[in-house]
This record gives sequence, structure tokens and C-alpha cells, in this order.
Amino acid sequence: MKPKYNRILLKLSGEVLAGEQGHGFDFDVIESICAAVKKVTDMGVQVGVVIGGGNFWRGRSSGSMDRVRADSIGMLGTVMNSIALADTLIQQGVPAKVYSAVAMEPIAELYSNDKVLADLEAGKVTIFGGGTGNPFFSTDSAGALRAAQIGADVIFKATNVDGVYDKDPNKYADAVKFDSLSQSELLEKGLSVMDASAASLCRDNGIDILVFNLTDPENIVRAVSGENIGTVVFSK
Repeated sequence: MKPKYNRILLKLSGEVLAGEQGHGFDFDVIESICAAVKKVTDMGVQVGVVIGGGNFWRGRSSGSMDRVRADSIGMLGTVMNSIALADTLIQQGVPAKVYSAVAMEPIAELYSNDKVLADLEAGKVTIFGGGTGNPFFSTDSAGALRAAQIGADVIFKATNVDGVYDKDPNKYADAVKFDSLSQSELLEKGLSVMDASAASLCRDNGIDILVFNLTDPENIVRAVSGENIGTVVFSK
């Protein structure tokens, strides 16, 4: 089957890598995600990945710690997650490379757009750690930034719910799911899909967002194949 997209940016939360234990790594979960990514790359799709660090650290829950330092710890967490994901992909026969927004060679190479684009064209999964390299920005913003830089067709926002709802479906039985909506509507309604700066960046750069459930990693393959899953947040 011909894939719907040629180049995607997959946005993963750090928590998803922890599985049910909620902290650290669940390698069964990581292996299942990487197996789905392998199927996508075997289809000829170019894949960039941005991962959060919440399985190790959440800077906004760091009490009285200085926010800049707290966010620096979070950036380190995202690089650890990136290395774990890259290692699992490589073990499965998928070439992968970790780039960091902050200098930390030789652990990860400093982000270079030219090198990243060359790696993507060569079929290598590029994994972006370190967020944007700046405090006060979420990894959602990093995902939107990297998607714009690499010219991604879409951002796959993999979550623990099956799309975008008018209110939290885990709290309200009458929550209504959207099949699609615009990013302007997303911002106007204040729906918590991603932070406002990330959504605005996507809107301004014409990047659609597909929100879907990662409980079944095969949804990554289904989304690339154009199956009707989740919610599409259109940039226009």
C-alpha cells in the first residue's frame, strides 16, 4: 500500500516509554513502538522523532527549583530517551541517529539541519533530543519546530486517548470526539492537545497534526497508510 505521507514527525511523550510502571524504561513498550516505526520506514517513509522526558523528570513539578535549571534537567532526560529509542531501532535493523539541541558530543550530535535532511533522505530515523535547547519551551514546541525545519508533511501526536475531545474523556462520559478541526479552532476552544506556542507554529507553517492513541503502536502504521484514526487538526 502506498503511504499517505512521505515524511513525518512522530511526537512521543516520555511517559509512554515507561509503560505501566510510570518511570524509567519499559523495553517491551519501546520495542513495540520501534517495530511499528520499522514497518513505516520499510514503506519508504522518512521519520523524525521528538520525545519528552516525563518518565524521568517534569520541570514544572520541581518545587522551588529555578525553572531554567529544572528545564535543563528535563532536556537531559529527553536525550536519555532518544538514546534508548535509537539503540532499540538499531537492534531491529533500522538505522537511527540522535541529534541534540544542546551540545553533548560524543553522546549525541549537535543539531544540524543539513545533516538531518541528508540522514532522512538516506532512510535514517532521526531522533531529536534536548527540546528546543531553551527553557520555558515544551517538547511539543520542539516537535513543531523540528517538523517545520525538516519539512514534515504532518506531526503524529501519539497520546493515551484516541483523538481530540471537547473535554477530558477520562473524566466526562459525555465528552465528544472531533474527527477533524482547524488549528485556529483548537486555539480558540483552548483544547489541551499541545501548548499554544506549538499549535501556533504548526498553523503558521502549514503543518497538520494527527492525534491518535499509542496504546496500540500499530496505529502509527495505520496512520501512515491513511486509515481513518484519531483526529486531524488541520493547519488551515
